[in-house]
Amino acid sequence: MIDFLIRKFIRDYENVNDEDVRERYGTTASAVGIFVNMLLSLSKIAVGTIFGSIAVTADGINNLSDAGSSVVTFIGFKISGKPADEDHPFGHARSEYLTGLILGAVILLVGIELVKSSFNKIMNPSHTSYSAVMIIILIVSILMKFWLSRFYMHLGDRISSSTIKAASVDSRNDVIATSTVLVSVIISRITGFEIDGLMGLTVAIFILYSGVGILKDILNPLLGEMPNPEFIESIEQKILSYEGIINIHDLVVHNYGPNRYFATVHAEVDAKEDILKSHDMIDNIERDFARELNINLVIHLDPVITSDNEINQLRCMTGKIIKEIDQSLSIHDFRVVKGESHTNLIFDVLVPVGYEIKSGELVKIIEKKVKLIDENYYAVVTVDKNYVSTYVNNPKMQ
Repeated sequence: MIDFLIRKFIRDYENVNDEDVRERYGTTASAVGIFVNMLLSLSKIAVGTIFGSIAVTADGINNLSDAGSSVVTFIGFKISGKPADEDHPFGHARSEYLTGLILGAVILLVGIELVKSSFNKIMNPSHTSYSAVMIIILIVSILMKFWLSRFYMHLGDRISSSTIKAASVDSRNDVIATSTVLVSVIISRITGFEIDGLMGLTVAIFILYSGVGILKDILNPLLGEMPNPEFIESIEQKILSYEGIINIHDLVVHNYGPNRYFATVHAEVDAKEDILKSHDMIDNIERDFARELNINLVIHLDPVITSDNEINQLRCMTGKIIKEIDQSLSIHDFRVVKGESHTNLIFDVLVPVGYEIKSGELVKIIEKKVKLIDENYYAVVTVDKNYVSTYVNNPKMQ
């Protein structure tokens, strides 16, 4: 059924990196969500009002907020699909995150209001009538919401959309919430115990929990979250696969919306290679990334001396010292400047985000260890931050 809807309403559905196709995925998900949630909302609110059940009515209002969220998502995908303009040179793709933010905020507001209504019924209980019609509607709702959750997740995975995935999680929570209401209806009908207000409060708590989770997932990319390690590794491996690239460092990736990436990196090449040939290779890499991965990549060319045995030995020695301090550290831009009384070893040290040792202290440790090798060696160190890696293990000083 899900694949049928995709083939029916999304033209060229396999080309998920195309912006127009992505927009069609988003609008299709929104349209289905609006239809299903409005149908369930009207049914539950009507039944809940007729039979005086705050829990069923609360569940219906929750579905109504889901329908409203689908409308917001629909608008968001339409805006995110707009091309870049003078005011927004990087496009409008981040608007998808804003719609997810609105979705989470709406869910929180609905949850707070339902907490108030449920608490009021707990304090002032009133008789609730329970009918077979109510039970049937709740069962149908559970089945439809379960299907809708799978539908959202399938589409969200296809286009890597955090907003659609958030809607999937919300629908999954709705299955749990409606199941709770169904159990309360059955218990109340069999035993006569009035637990409608308590179950309404339970539904409200599920709604609040869902809203907080959605806001957390959406705020991370807006604030600038760490890129996926597998994504970073794929970028690094692809660049290193080109003949002539010795090593890379200082990779930085910026996200301007789902599948909208801008990246910069320093690539080391042999200094004795013709500069025009190296520049041509860099241009080819940048074009390949734009065409194959839809990544706007800018590469800074770093020529390194590879034919000088003494420099190579000093580079290896320095790299070994750095790894002895901490395996998560690495060096780049290594140069040697000789003087009459001493030799300067000039290099950058790359440290992961969250590294526990302060830069000044780390430089002193490196200088001390270099001096232990030879009193005439002076380490001139620049500490760089690695924006695509986080620190995990505690450093082991030697």
